[in-house]
Amino acid sequence: MEKYNYSFQDTELTLEERVNDLVTRLTLEEKISQMLHYSPAINRLGIPSYNWWNECLHGVARAGVATVFPQAIGMAASFDARLIKEAATVISDEARAKHHEYVRQGDRGIYKGLTFWSPNINIFRDPRWGRGHETYGEDPFLTGKLGVAFIQGLQGSDPKYLKVAACAKHFAVHSGPEKHRHSFDAIVSKKDLYETYLPAFEACVKEGEVEAVMGAYNRTNGEPCCGSTTLLNDILRDDWGFDGHVVSDCGAICDFHMYHKITETPQESAALAVNAGSDLNCGNTYAFLLSAIEQGLLNEHAIDRAIKRLFATRFRLGQFDPEEQNPYTSIPYELNDCEAHHELAKNIARRGMVLLKNEKNLLPLKKDKLNTIAIIGPNADDRVALLGNYNGTPSVTCTPLEGIRRAVNENTRVYYSEGCDIQSDQIDGFGNSTSKISEAVSVAERADVAVICVGLNPLIEGEAGDASNSDAAGDKISLKLPGLQNKLIEKVVATGTPTIVVVLAGSAMDLQWADQNTSAVIQAWYPGAEGGAALADLLFGVDDFTGCLPVTFVKSTEDLPDFRDYNMKGRTYRYIEKEPLYPFGYGLSYNDYSYSHMQVSSQTLSENQKLDVSVTVTNNGIIKGSEVIQVYIKANNPGIPVPHWSLANIEVIDLNPNDSKEKQITLLPEQFMLINEEGKKVYVPGEYTIFIGGSQPDGVSERLSGKKVLRQTIKLV
Repeated sequence: MEKYNYSFQDTELTLEERVNDLVTRLTLEEKISQMLHYSPAINRLGIPSYNWWNECLHGVARAGVATVFPQAIGMAASFDARLIKEAATVISDEARAKHHEYVRQGDRGIYKGLTFWSPNINIFRDPRWGRGHETYGEDPFLTGKLGVAFIQGLQGSDPKYLKVAACAKHFAVHSGPEKHRHSFDAIVSKKDLYETYLPAFEACVKEGEVEAVMGAYNRTNGEPCCGSTTLLNDILRDDWGFDGHVVSDCGAICDFHMYHKITETPQESAALAVNAGSDLNCGNTYAFLLSAIEQGLLNEHAIDRAIKRLFATRFRLGQFDPEEQNPYTSIPYELNDCEAHHELAKNIARRGMVLLKNEKNLLPLKKDKLNTIAIIGPNADDRVALLGNYNGTPSVTCTPLEGIRRAVNENTRVYYSEGCDIQSDQIDGFGNSTSKISEAVSVAERADVAVICVGLNPLIEGEAGDASNSDAAGDKISLKLPGLQNKLIEKVVATGTPTIVVVLAGSAMDLQWADQNTSAVIQAWYPGAEGGAALADLLFGVDDFTGCLPVTFVKSTEDLPDFRDYNMKGRTYRYIEKEPLYPFGYGLSYNDYSYSHMQVSSQTLSENQKLDVSVTVTNNGIIKGSEVIQVYIKANNPGIPVPHWSLANIEVIDLNPNDSKEKQITLLPEQFMLINEEGKKVYVPGEYTIFIGGSQPDGVSERLSGKKVLRQTIKLV
């Protein structure tokens, strides 16, 4: 006897058969209703309501208590795909546990579903972009590798069911300015498009098999991204073979007629988006699809195409199947926000913090020799600066002040002063200064060492409309520390107390004065709920610094091209023209790692031939640590414009003190392909240099680290 009322409920049928059966049972009005992110129930068929909008950029977001990992840029600084996948696996565990508990409570509202609009794999091409901290940095290879790992951790490995559905966003060529994102046209050459802006998306589609892609707000070369046949059909589906669904950014389709002015009515906008390949509307413009059909702007076949893609995702999530058939429905709610997940969040925070300066080996601090310590700064005890944006609600947080207090010996005196506000000049309505700098000086004078926690917070840098204290709709006008923060650092340094500057921010800042005048500088990003504990572990040498910068720290905005210019000339480590303060890939360690015995599998390489590179890495230090092995390729005089060099692979190796390991890294044939002005991958015979080490092969990295990377030249024939 059948246990189902309709064929689409038969789990023995193929996915295509089930989807087709369901769609044939829907009226046109019902189909259109399912193309909005708040899809209502179709009770006659037993289809429950579903809200597609959910977020999990660095933990299940906006849905109550959950583990809060470091912001995406902080996770990226680990350069460790293993950790990223591990974090995403935990996130999807919590997502499933929370979803099923919400359903048991009858709650199917926003942020309660299984379709997560993460990760953000846009390229952080300019440090002024407010949303850059949502990304994995400026490099296409690193972004793609970490994006794929995150997607795999979210979506799971079951052959039939998705654990949750991931979404690669924002497709494509999207990185500010936030203020103009609803009307902006990003003009980009074919070379930059295929060399910089598309590779991470291609990797997430082909390698990560991501279930969804979100279109961007802006136009790219005149076409609105959510209505671009070039992006959504020619590239995404025809060239890359994407078979998932496309969702618009929220409100992006009404931008067509309201701000881009490429259509005149909501009906025209809705029709343009669907015909181009946007299946799901975050917003309400698709409510006009019925009248668009009546006006002859599109046909029901286009609706069927979109709705089949959307229901295919819901079937893959197991939403119409018995719970006992889906391995992910049994994940217990008790797993959410558990202690093991907190520990992982702390470990990833440690692995992502970057030691930028450590003069005379001030760090790690010696607990038994520390009588007094001053913790100073607007971010020293601010929970907002831990969390970044698109975050969940942590049940427990640990600020830098709290982490250091817990870590010091019981007889060590801890002084604290906020020092100054994070942003204002602190002058009241009567012209009186309300600065706490004098208090900060007092505590610094009494301390053996001072730790100053400065930077930004997600109310200053972030998304337009969310970063309420931004001077530029979420973007930054300047890279300088806002308010009185630089003055605070100067005054504390003037006391003569050894000073450590800890920067909690999601982007590169102008740290020239701190670099020249303080004893140590640490980039801590927005380190998540356990950030203070992670910082304390590093300060006191419980763990080693292993993080590397996923973005270039330029010296000032004067070293940058115009923010609105999407040409890569002068941008990122691959095309930079002026010497940076801190380079991409740079990060110091307490240990001394050395590289030796570099070998390549062949001195000559033919087309479609891979290359194996081996190297021995030794930990000459005194504590266990992890080293990020970075491999770069440079084309020598290829006859076409190319980057200085490009990151081709990364591996993280764990080493005990005085331990050596040989590591073999494979470079694939496509990594030797160059992108010409037409955006085509071309094989160019000639000499190529392979670099391997703990940094880029640039002069600044070598000067700051005191080490040269290994290199070998090979010939492509």
